[in-house]
Amino acid sequence: MLKYVPNTLTVIRFILIPFIVMNIFSGNYIMAFILFTLSAITDIADGFIARKFNLISNFGKLMDPLADKLTQICTIASLTLIDIIPIWILVIVLLKELIMIAGASFLYGKDVVVYSKWYGKLATVLFYVAIVFSLLVNQFKLGTIWTNLDLGLFYLALFATVFSLVMYIKDVYKKGFIDKQDLNKEVTIDKKERKKK
Repeated sequence: MLKYVPNTLTVIRFILIPFIVMNIFSGNYIMAFILFTLSAITDIADGFIARKFNLISNFGKLMDPLADKLTQICTIASLTLIDIIPIWILVIVLLKELIMIAGASFLYGKDVVVYSKWYGKLATVLFYVAIVFSLLVNQFKLGTIWTNLDLGLFYLALFATVFSLVMYIKDVYKKGFIDKQDLNKEVTIDKKERKKK
């Protein structure tokens, strides 16, 4: 029975997303905060149980990070749409995720595992703190100082997420996750095709 727990927790995170969004749009930020925190707790519990009892599954490897990203993006998008945070924060987050998806597509089918590093986890934690702070600031209608502090937290989170993206790209290239010979072959083939034309 325990083997179903990690995947069940992942599914719960997907289910929580529309309720988090709904409460943000209705101005019930404290409930959004509770649900968002519950989502984070299930994420931690999910990973702990899966590793502790060796219950890591293909479903979990795919859906667990997807649940995290969707929760984060949907929450940030909701805060953007109600003018709590500027739209360019959402744009940067979306661009980063698109680049990561493109990278994952490139590595698909190769015998490659790109592990999560401390800087990726730091970016996730900073975004969590910034979002929670934003929800609390708006729930209790705190002053400009707190609003500016919240924006500063988002800046830190953005810096961490861009840094993590750069480091992932660097690791993927330098540690041989991307076959440099394949890249050279692609360039050579491209040159040959141009000459034929």
